[in-house]
Amino acid sequence: MKAAIFIEPKLIEVKQVAKPEIERSTDALIHIIRASVCGSDLWWYRGISKKSSGPVGHEAIGVIESVGSAVKNFKKGDFVIIPFTHGCGQCRICLAGFEANCPNVESDYHVGYQAEYLRAINADGALVKIPGKPSDYSEAQLASLTTLADVMPTGYHAAVSAEVKSGDTVVVFGDGAVGLCGVISAKLLGAKRIIAMSRHEDRAKLAREFGATEIIAERGDEAVEKVLAMTDGLGADAVLECVGTALSTETAFKVARAGAVIGRVGVPHDVDYQAIDRLFWRNIGLKGGIASVAKYDKAILLDKVLDGSIQPGRVFTATFELDQIQSAYQAMDERQAIKSLIKIENEL
Repeated sequence: MKAAIFIEPKLIEVKQVAKPEIERSTDALIHIIRASVCGSDLWWYRGISKKSSGPVGHEAIGVIESVGSAVKNFKKGDFVIIPFTHGCGQCRICLAGFEANCPNVESDYHVGYQAEYLRAINADGALVKIPGKPSDYSEAQLASLTTLADVMPTGYHAAVSAEVKSGDTVVVFGDGAVGLCGVISAKLLGAKRIIAMSRHEDRAKLAREFGATEIIAERGDEAVEKVLAMTDGLGADAVLECVGTALSTETAFKVARAGAVIGRVGVPHDVDYQAIDRLFWRNIGLKGGIASVAKYDKAILLDKVLDGSIQPGRVFTATFELDQIQSAYQAMDERQAIKSLIKIENEL
């Protein structure tokens, strides 16, 4: 089969590799029909984070080709979301709602969603069934369904972690796909004002269409001054940190009002954890981390996509074939695309 392989920073190639097989009774073999590039992939694509050469990608939807003998909830032909999390759904951690931290994920399991096929582990606990078959959906709907593998639940996790409630004033850091999905999520949870931090007009425009009421282009102390001026000097009721850099995180600390909660889902990079001390003196909470994708999809997000209430697939502003994977990464790296969708050939 064809699969995208990371060679070195700035270089992704499509190679012929062995098609995966069922290895454990809890596995499912899935034919991928849509995959995508994540903003977090850019850390190693740019050489900022280290990564060994190998398969890439952790967001996709597809159709099950076969299942292991212990899989009870899925069968051949089922159309599914394949979350980047792989929780078993049965242990104490999963039952507590933190499937992303499930201890029953084999340590040698490597994702590789940007490929024609994927061996998905812990199928019963991890996968999310989509009604019908791919041909029942428009391209726009398929794009939105693809976001349910990662970025939409991650944005929602930021809003839930920040304890966004009706009437709140919310600040969202990050104008990539996760931050934009955070805007959608804040609106879903009833926020009255949503202040999105963005310096890029195409992203700011989409943020407004998703529900942002104001846009701030400044960064650092200038951004803090603007947020405080807009909130009577008190700060925001809830803050969504969807970037992970030191500047974004520390600015988030400064714009939260006393007693607020910061929902943090940006993968941390060069963050000064000593800055957390200032949260203590203002009773500000810090929550968040890796999203429990299947939990959020099953509870609310899949239904919201299916009934058209939300259209997170609009974060995909460029579509590529698998053979164009290098261009897909390059488009995001150079900010020519907010998020790249990968369309797999020979779809079912």
